[in-house]
Amino acid sequence: MATKRAGESRIAPPRKSPARIHGAIAHDLGVAIVSGRYQPGEILPNEIDFSEQLKVSRSAYREAVRILSAKGLVESRPKTGTRVQPLTRWNLLDPDVLAWFFESEPSPELVSGLFELRMIIEPAAAALAAERRTPAHVSIMRQALMDMERHGVTTEEGRSADRAFHDAILEASGNLPLLSLASTIGAGVRWTTIYKARKHELPPDPMPDHWKVFDAIAAGGPDAARAAMEALVGAALRDTARALEQPAVKPGRGKPV
Repeated sequence: MATKRAGESRIAPPRKSPARIHGAIAHDLGVAIVSGRYQPGEILPNEIDFSEQLKVSRSAYREAVRILSAKGLVESRPKTGTRVQPLTRWNLLDPDVLAWFFESEPSPELVSGLFELRMIIEPAAAALAAERRTPAHVSIMRQALMDMERHGVTTEEGRSADRAFHDAILEASGNLPLLSLASTIGAGVRWTTIYKARKHELPPDPMPDHWKVFDAIAAGGPDAARAAMEALVGAALRDTARALEQPAVKPGRGKPV
């Protein structure tokens, strides 16, 4: 297989879309970095070479680099160029970064760490929600599960409903710092669900575990809510672990449309 020459881009020219071009460049570069096509310490092509190769403006490339820099993936310095940062500098809680990981084949360490994070946060949030939820919170959770049940988690509508359920639990906890993690938790739930669907490792029916969490919160039982959420996250982890054992999905195959 032919290798790339020094300074040559490892991403394809951005596809034409209504999205702003710098966002498309940031996406493609981000996927290339988290999938290992660009290694930590490596220098990205300079803006002149990149813009000429992909036929994009230099300003679009600079804006894309600023996006990646804000997420900790790269660092730009005068004269030395744009260097890929070590993994420890990446903002792994950023929903975009999580999405980029799951567009290829995420590492078992990342997936395990994501579920450890969920297991730390969500059972505690469910327990707080059982103590602090209002009738409005309960109504939102119930509607989210009804929508999830109607559409199924293999659809965009079903995944949005799943996220709405988890968001409502964090909001019902009444803890603002916890609520600030909603986008991360939501992205983790969404992308692991999509990943499991690609590998055909979704459970036959995820709804019973979700309704057990709802019932415990609605009944005002913090211990029961904590245990139910631990069971839900634990089951999702086991399904994802099985998915990781399946053959890798080729890039672009099975992506949600």
